[in-house]
This record gives sequence, C-alpha cells and structure tokens, in this order.
Amino acid sequence: MEYNTLGRTGLRVSRLSLGAMTFGAGSGIWGNIAGLNSDQAARLVAMAVERGVNLIDTADAYSQGRSEEVVGHVLKALGLDEDRMLVATKVRLRTGTGQNEVGLGRSHIMRSVETSLKRLGRDHIDLFQLHDRDALVPLDETLRVLDDLVTQGKVRHIGVCNFSAADLERAIGITSRTDRAHVVSNQVHYSLTSRDIEHEIMPVAASNKIGLLVWSPLAGGYLSGKYSQNGEAAGRRAKLDFPPVDLVRAEPILAVLREVADELAATPAQVSLGWLLAREQITSVIVGARTREQLAANLDAQNFALTAEQCARLDKVSEPSVPFPYWMQRLHDRDRICG
Repeated sequence: MEYNTLGRTGLRVSRLSLGAMTFGAGSGIWGNIAGLNSDQAARLVAMAVERGVNLIDTADAYSQGRSEEVVGHVLKALGLDEDRMLVATKVRLRTGTGQNEVGLGRSHIMRSVETSLKRLGRDHIDLFQLHDRDALVPLDETLRVLDDLVTQGKVRHIGVCNFSAADLERAIGITSRTDRAHVVSNQVHYSLTSRDIEHEIMPVAASNKIGLLVWSPLAGGYLSGKYSQNGEAAGRRAKLDFPPVDLVRAEPILAVLREVADELAATPAQVSLGWLLAREQITSVIVGARTREQLAANLDAQNFALTAEQCARLDKVSEPSVPFPYWMQRLHDRDRICG
C-alpha cells in the first residue's frame, strides 16, 4: 500500500481507504446500501488493515448512526487504535426528527460530535467533515465551532465534502483571516463518468494544498461493468440510482474500460480504480464492499499499472464537457420538480 500526506497535516493516509456506508442496518435509502452486522464488517476491516489501509470513513447519518456504532465495535474488537486505523466521520444530514437535529449550526454540531465519539468508542475524531454546505447557517459560525472542537481535542483535523471551488475558497479565506483550524480535505465524487471537479475544484485544492478524498469511485457500481447495454441495472443500482449516471456518455466509457480490462487481465472496476490512483491530485480513494471478495478485488486495483496509452484512451472517452456535474444536475431537477 502507498500512502499520501493529507493536505498540510503531516498525517499519512493510505491511497485506498475503507468506506463504512455498508455497515449497520437502516431503513429508507440505507436499506438499499447497508446491512452488514459487526461480524461481517469486522472481516472487511481486518482484511483492509492487513492490506495496509489505515483510514475508515463513516458518517453520523449512515443507517441512522448504526454505521458509527459498528465501526466502534469492530475497532475495539480488533484492537485497532489510531496508530493502525484513523477514523473519519461527518456531520450535516438529518439524524433525528427534531427541528434542530440537522444542519451545521453550533448546537447540532456539538451534539453530533459527542454522539459520534460515544458510538465510535474513541476520545477524538481524526478527520471531522462537513457532509455538505448548509445555506441556513453562516459558514463563519460553522468554522468557529470546528475550531473550538480542535482546541478541545475532540477533533484532530477538519474537512469538508461536496464543497464547490467557491465554497472551498470561502472557507480557506475565513480560517486564514481568523487564524482558526484550517480545512485540510474535500471529499468529492470523482470517477470516469463524473470528472467535473477537474474544472475548478481540483485546481483550487492543489493551489491551497487541500487533500482530495474520492467517494463512489465506481459511480455507485456502474463502472464495475454490472450494467448491461439494454439499461437493466444489477446489484445496488437496481434499487438505487445514485449517483445518477448519464448513460449516453457512460456507455462508450464502459466499452473502453472493458477493452483495457481485457488487456490487463483485470476487471472494469479495477481499471476504474487504477485510473483514479494514477491521478496525482487524489489523496485517497474510498472503496466500499459487502463481501471479502469484493473488497479484495477493489484493493487489488493498486496492483494494476495502467500504461500512458491506456490512460490516454480513458481520458479521451471520458473527457468532461460541462462544469456542472450531471449527478448534481439530476438532484437539482428532482428537487425543483418536487418543490
């Protein structure tokens, strides 16, 4: 396993990280994603650690908190302290039915941290991330709370998720001007079917030494090749179309993926991950799995080195055309229609 420095922290993280969205059981959307109990999750975590993974990513909203609980139970059962496994979690999404059980205000963040620490069974969170922006709360207030948590020792480093280039620059400006704890990472959706971050987010991150963590590198399983030419989904995408994929643009990408995979005796998923690992700007790629076989295959992606010619073919067929990401446009259209 290779390791990168997370932003300007000096903290070394594995180039492949383990996503815990499949841990725990929940209702609604989580019923289509999660479902692994502590024993099943422990087998995945043990394999990840054996292969050199040292960062696990979860969130307070995953399976209504059950993901964090399972992560905490597994880390304790396997005897994994922060020297062997760093923990990243998030705050922003709704965690209950109460009026204030959502968002990035001081009250919700403070309660969320305490609850997350209890679930995780640790005295601090290595990387505490804002799950998304909150238009109802001034960013200055949110960043002040995060600085307080770093000062208190409950949080080591702060990061963001899904921040636009403008939001990222605004956060950097506030923390620099006020000498507060700096944002060290931005967790973004990036894959062969969604390269929009290359327009603005990636340059801003590079110029400010912000680490980039990648979620859903296989586009919700689409780039695994388990999606037929006639549009019939398989696996998770059969129940949940997230993140949305523009099939008109994606089918040619998948065709080239299969060609390269045949050349390397690899799978389309491994080639997709290999393409991301070849991007120097990416700090770590978060991979999830439901079985040991899936996780082993994903971790094996680091063993396949794409040639310059193969990367060029994938670059050409997947070249981004518009700055606004398709997956965000789909969600925007849905929200506008649904009010």
